[in-house]
Amino acid sequence: MNYSSPEDIFTEIRKVTPSYAGISYQRIDNTGIPWPCPTEEHPGTPILHGEKFSRGLGLFHAIEFKEAHELPDAEYPLILSTGRSLFHYQTGTMTRRSSAALNEFRPSNEVQVNPKTAARVNIVDNEMVKLITCRGHIEVETHITEMIPDGVVFTFFHFSEAAANVLTQAKCLDPVAKIPEYKVSAARIDKI
Repeated sequence: MNYSSPEDIFTEIRKVTPSYAGISYQRIDNTGIPWPCPTEEHPGTPILHGEKFSRGLGLFHAIEFKEAHELPDAEYPLILSTGRSLFHYQTGTMTRRSSAALNEFRPSNEVQVNPKTAARVNIVDNEMVKLITCRGHIEVETHITEMIPDGVVFTFFHFSEAAANVLTQAKCLDPVAKIPEYKVSAARIDKI
């Protein structure tokens, strides 16, 4: 590959990707142009599926329900689920260093707990706790919220200093997608 500018790269993209064929640097500079745009005469597509889906009504497959590999028990009575914060991406290696503004909104990890669950384990809002699974533990501050169902706790996976992924189990793979079962782990909360 021998490119002299980003525009050279984009020109190649236009040649090999029909939905970009009508988008040129000149058109972007003059007006902006929404994708897809198959020809230079095409105005662009501001709403992708405005009238209909491009491949019909969708393709659905029925599957049998399969219980999670790891369920709550006497030692680990809660379901732990992990996920994203609006303010960070993946493990936070870039977003946590890129802007003070992002860290202002979500500076550290927390465990979100339903008020009924919090009352049962005798914890309060903003208390430091140990979030524990059979694989390990992290220390995080609590956030008591009605957004989380009773019996479930939620934490983010963006924070290396409280790395939620050490709590999740990866040995049970989805039989089709081969994705580890990160979203359901048996857990408990201990006071510190």
